[in-house]
Amino acid sequence: MACLDKTPEELLKDYLEESSEQLTSKAFAEFLDKQDCLAHLRQEFLIPKNGDHTGYNGGKPDEDTVYLLGNSLGLQPIRTRAAVNGQLDKWAKKGIEGHFEDPLAWMPIGETVADMFLPIVGGQSRREVAIMNSLTVNLHLLLVAFYRPTEQRHKIVIESNAFPSDRYAVCSQIRQRGGDPDKSFIELTPRTGESVIRYSDIEDLFEREGDSIAVLMVGGLQFFSGQLFEMERIAKLCHKHGCYAGFDLAHAVGNVPLYLHDWNVDFACWCCYKYLNSGPGAIGGAFVHERHAENFDLPRFAGWWGNDPNHRFNMEHEFKPAPGVASFQLSNPSVMATAPLVASLEVFALTSMEELRRKSLLLTYYMEQLLCQLLHCQAGPSVADTQGEETAAKKSKPAVEILTPCDANHRGCQLSLRFAVDVESIHKGLAAQGIVADIRKPDVIRIAPVPLYNRFMDVYRFVSALASICGN
Repeated sequence: MACLDKTPEELLKDYLEESSEQLTSKAFAEFLDKQDCLAHLRQEFLIPKNGDHTGYNGGKPDEDTVYLLGNSLGLQPIRTRAAVNGQLDKWAKKGIEGHFEDPLAWMPIGETVADMFLPIVGGQSRREVAIMNSLTVNLHLLLVAFYRPTEQRHKIVIESNAFPSDRYAVCSQIRQRGGDPDKSFIELTPRTGESVIRYSDIEDLFEREGDSIAVLMVGGLQFFSGQLFEMERIAKLCHKHGCYAGFDLAHAVGNVPLYLHDWNVDFACWCCYKYLNSGPGAIGGAFVHERHAENFDLPRFAGWWGNDPNHRFNMEHEFKPAPGVASFQLSNPSVMATAPLVASLEVFALTSMEELRRKSLLLTYYMEQLLCQLLHCQAGPSVADTQGEETAAKKSKPAVEILTPCDANHRGCQLSLRFAVDVESIHKGLAAQGIVADIRKPDVIRIAPVPLYNRFMDVYRFVSALASICGN
């Protein structure tokens, strides 16, 4: 899997020839796992057991579940418990001196973790990255600065079917400034009968509405469809039309390589409990591009930890914002919430986002091919503008439909599957066989094989179980 110049299609073909196995065979999944140079990273995680999984009724309670839900809550790294206990012990033994006691001194913990985050999000320096609050809180704080509506420019663009919290935040920001979401809220919507948004339709929107758009704020990777947006291209389009480009990276961070600085993204925020494996309700993160670092005229809500550290302990009445995204911090980060994030980032440091992406591309492509062969569904849709009208096969609505783009450059590890049959019975059937997946009513199950801890055998077991449940 170290071939940098080969596509997932080419790699899978090579492995099929080398192994002399059939794509749909268990032996081929085992062969792929033997080729996996990142397989050892699975040992860094605690994998839930079948017997502890609600709904399991098989005969192997001590075996690992097939956990394909990292897009909702990542698994716990083995080192997390020691990381948290280490800080509890420091607090017990050192009291306030723990602020200055390594390892992981509390006073500079934010800067320490920001440095660890740089290769994950593509930040240039710690002036661009901060850990703080939670995703929606950070989104509000960033919109205070970057959404400054005028009589002409007052609209915010968001994708349709965005995660509800993003929509709530954006609409409430519009109302808080005295605006009306019916007039200032624009949705990017797929064409009728399609599940993904074409770039040409984004361009057309900006050609029509560009002079009135203040901010674009979309999910970098759409949580429902699994579409990965071309963030660099979208940022360039936004700047061409004089507006800011912002992204919710909840489903992109830790999933796909990001180069936020080089892409000239204005701002972004994310949570850390999905692909970053930092636990339920984990601390969030934020990015603000370096070009805004010393624009102290940007309005912002001020708090003690956003004050220039050279003045922070002078207890002055005047707020002097720190340069960069640090000025958006309100309070010092919770050490007990940050310790699990540090444990997870240490695991990420054992590899690279590029290596993880390489495995992820093959893992998800393998899953797509198994679905096509064993359940006779078609590959996902294309975001290309040449895809034309729906085919007769798509109009006939197969039992299982892949909603996520077929082009690997337009998706992360997730595939979203729409079912023509009762999705709850499918979900229960999977759970009974120890397969943990995500249901989105009324008819979608999202599957996310995570390259840090999922195996090709996990994918094989999932698709084989699904085929059995569906009667294939």
